[in-house]
Amino acid sequence: MNDSCATLIYVSKNQKTFRPKKSAPSGSKGAQLQRHIDATLGSGNLREAVRLPPGEDINEWLAVNTVDFFNQVNILYGTLTEFCTSSHCPTMNAGPKYFYKWADGITIKKPIEVSAPKYVEYLMDWIEAQLDDESIFPQKLGAPFPANFQDVVKTILKRLFRVYAHIYHSHFQKILSLKEEAHLNTCFKHFVLFTWEFRLIDKGELAPLQDLVESIIQPS
Repeated sequence: MNDSCATLIYVSKNQKTFRPKKSAPSGSKGAQLQRHIDATLGSGNLREAVRLPPGEDINEWLAVNTVDFFNQVNILYGTLTEFCTSSHCPTMNAGPKYFYKWADGITIKKPIEVSAPKYVEYLMDWIEAQLDDESIFPQKLGAPFPANFQDVVKTILKRLFRVYAHIYHSHFQKILSLKEEAHLNTCFKHFVLFTWEFRLIDKGELAPLQDLVESIIQPS
């Protein structure tokens, strides 16, 4: 199995993805960068794949990769929806020490405690709304990114990390039984190397998977 996540999108026929995969419009800058990502991931060198291509705009690179990570988590979590239920996972946690409440700052301003599947549903809806908002993620070539764009990306990726943390702490045995551990580990490695390359997630947020993260970011 090659060391690629984006090119390995496997969902068995009785497991549905959480929502349709998002992609950049064909012919757009995002589509060109997506082809670059697919090509570099296919080479098996994830450390090289996350680096900003020479001459490219950092915000364009962050944008297309954020969409990619949304799709990856969407697919991974989609294979677990029948196991990650409100009765099995009544809180959104990453082991006994880390619990996450939901707030989007708009419709839910005060953080509320919800089950893991409800948290992920709120999160994916919220991320999808950000990705579909052209004032935040512009689709047209040359359209400006907002001044707070990198802050939005950091919040999206910080929250996507929480889904990975929940999967590893609460559903890893199921991942093993589904024989998806290689896919999960490669996707997570790609995610960690990218967020570390551009310092997009505070180290404290990574604490629930600190040992795994440190094993990934150590030079090979």
